[in-house]
Amino acid sequence: MSKVGILLPAYNEEENIRQIIDDAKKHINDAEIVVVDDGSRDRTDAWARAARAHVIRHSRNLGKGEAVKTGFDFFLTQSKAEFIVIVDADGQYSTEEVPALVRPLQQRSADVVMGYRNWAGKPIRHRMGNLVWRLCFNVLFGTHFEDTNCGFMAFTRDALSRIKKIGGGYIIESEILVEAIRNKLRVQQVPVTVCYRKKSHLFRGIRVVLGVLVFINKEGFRYRLGLA
Repeated sequence: MSKVGILLPAYNEEENIRQIIDDAKKHINDAEIVVVDDGSRDRTDAWARAARAHVIRHSRNLGKGEAVKTGFDFFLTQSKAEFIVIVDADGQYSTEEVPALVRPLQQRSADVVMGYRNWAGKPIRHRMGNLVWRLCFNVLFGTHFEDTNCGFMAFTRDALSRIKKIGGGYIIESEILVEAIRNKLRVQQVPVTVCYRKKSHLFRGIRVVLGVLVFINKEGFRYRLGLA
């Protein structure tokens, strides 16, 4: 297997980070594991180093988007990994499924692979929000994605180098998909399992849904009008 890089953006994940790293080592041979500690106030940094991951630490919390950008820059400038996978550090996704994400890249049938989640039995607020996002995205961009906001993603080095815009908050995944479409990258999706560990408040969830929807519509209309 070609060398795989695992990017773990992390903020206050001392309870999960070591297990995630150990699992990644078990499921992916010779994986290069990079933790971007985004200014954590707990022992995320210490536990990640103890697990023998390469750790890059932000002096203050900058947000997941900046952590992902820092990780991308590392893999493009200081690593020889051929394929790079983003894995949430909270254990929401299983590193056991990394090989399934990487396989289309190895077979040269895709440049970017995004997981798609099975919503059966998941909270209705998650299902409805993602349904609205997916429908709007597919209509505006002429795609047929099963999921447009899954954070479990894999890239070839070349694809990674072409993705320049990475925002913050919950638009990260949608923005990466938009960048892939604009750059004519081949995107595939594979089914993944998801385990939600943190509860979200109703009003915060509504703000998230509306914020992502505004982004999708703005970028979608720009794409339709040939402005991007």
